[in-house]
Amino acid sequence: MNAYLTKLMMYHEVHRMSMDGYSVSKICRTVLLNWRTVKSYLSMSEREYEQFLARQSDRNKELLPYEGFVKSRLQEYQDTSSAQMHDWLKEHCEGFPLVSPKTVFNFVAWVRQQHQLPKISPVGEYEMVEETPYGRQGQVDFGEYNLRDNQGKRVKVFFFTMVLSRSRYKYIWFTTHYFTSELAIQAHEKAFAFFEGIPDEIVYDQDKVFIVSENKGDIILTEGFRAYTRERPFRLHFCRKSDPESKGKIENVVKYTKQNFLYNRPFCDIDTLNQEAVAWLYRTANQMPHNGTKKEPYAQWNIERPFLQPYTASIPKPLLINYTIRKDNTISWKSNFYSLPLGSYKGRGSAVAVRVENDQLLLCNTDGSEICRHQIAIGSGQKIKKADHTRDKSSAINEMIEQLCACLDTPEKGREFFRLIRKSKPRYIRDQLLLFRSVAEKAERVVITAALEYCCQNQINSAGDFQAVVEQYSQAQQTEQAMGKVLKMNPLSGSLPAEALMQPALSAIRDYEIILQIKYQS
Repeated sequence: MNAYLTKLMMYHEVHRMSMDGYSVSKICRTVLLNWRTVKSYLSMSEREYEQFLARQSDRNKELLPYEGFVKSRLQEYQDTSSAQMHDWLKEHCEGFPLVSPKTVFNFVAWVRQQHQLPKISPVGEYEMVEETPYGRQGQVDFGEYNLRDNQGKRVKVFFFTMVLSRSRYKYIWFTTHYFTSELAIQAHEKAFAFFEGIPDEIVYDQDKVFIVSENKGDIILTEGFRAYTRERPFRLHFCRKSDPESKGKIENVVKYTKQNFLYNRPFCDIDTLNQEAVAWLYRTANQMPHNGTKKEPYAQWNIERPFLQPYTASIPKPLLINYTIRKDNTISWKSNFYSLPLGSYKGRGSAVAVRVENDQLLLCNTDGSEICRHQIAIGSGQKIKKADHTRDKSSAINEMIEQLCACLDTPEKGREFFRLIRKSKPRYIRDQLLLFRSVAEKAERVVITAALEYCCQNQINSAGDFQAVVEQYSQAQQTEQAMGKVLKMNPLSGSLPAEALMQPALSAIRDYEIILQIKYQS
């Protein structure tokens, strides 16, 4: 069917729905057209619409001069997209006009139709996979979903799913946290307990919860998951990227969980949700016949169970993962920074072991002994620091104050003065003490004592002001000492000092007479 007849049929369908009483908004939702287009269709008669289509077909194409270029490229590369063709036109055709990507898309589609060059997309080759033997394989995947609580607030939950490939026996487990290696290991243990056994092989996506790098086929596992797989007797099989078909069974379980169990389910709390999930597994997911096998998963699981490797619940060993200690005595964990006590960083290569217990992060020595623990932060980019990890500067300041007071004649006045400074300038107490010590070393003790007394009486709380008071007292003392050097002429002892017995030099009167005679004669 050509485009002309398709548009004409759409026009008649819009008018039919309008005559049946459909509103414009409902017509838009049904035929997937913009409301302006629907109103335009309803405003035109059939003859006017046919004339409109005729004008559309006869409209000149702005990119018609480039038809030959587009045609030649499509003949050589028939799967070329319109976006790539747009870039080629700008690259190879000088003076190519500035047009929108939609214009190029329509023009490329027109060239394909005119010259019978449909877009050919590569089609993958698939074949039916035979059923695996009982107990041979299980598949694992993760999912997430948004629920609503009783107040209508959105709550995001994350879930782990595992299915036995042959029997299609399923298990799901929910949490409100993003999955980590530790949570994934915990989910594995719950699934094995539910299945009452362990399959020989488990198929995974290349998820960052399990692997660090694909490494060209030599998969590098996360440290925690690698340690766990050494303890459990199952092989690992990781799918290639962009290849969901290789684990289609578990993909269907994720979709089934979302559409059948989670859809429109209210959220109370995570424990209740997990209890409801187990009830749903027994009631529906593992009881209803599977669409593919036409058999009940529960009945098939009873057949498969003897073929599973035996599972014995064991006390899990604390999972310790080493993290590098930064120079500021912190570690970076899940995009947040957590503090360690001062002195934890002992140079390059310093490390601390980390494990998770419930909602707390435990930082331990490499031998497993606990150093400290933090509440796991929500979000990223945060700095979590314990108060006792902060550098304690008070002891050093107190010691410095006591040393200065020990050098004073009135230590209690010194402590009072330093208390005033510490209260008003806590950030600069060390600088203030250093200035006080510098002033005290240069001035006399009597001046320091007097100045300290004055500062305490007048509530002065600055070492700079104390320095000014000391300078004032020093000048006054120097003036007083200068006045104290006046000679006493009549001491109580009755004897005169040698200075009192000194006779001044006398001039001869004859000298002055000679001078006067010479003046008058001239």
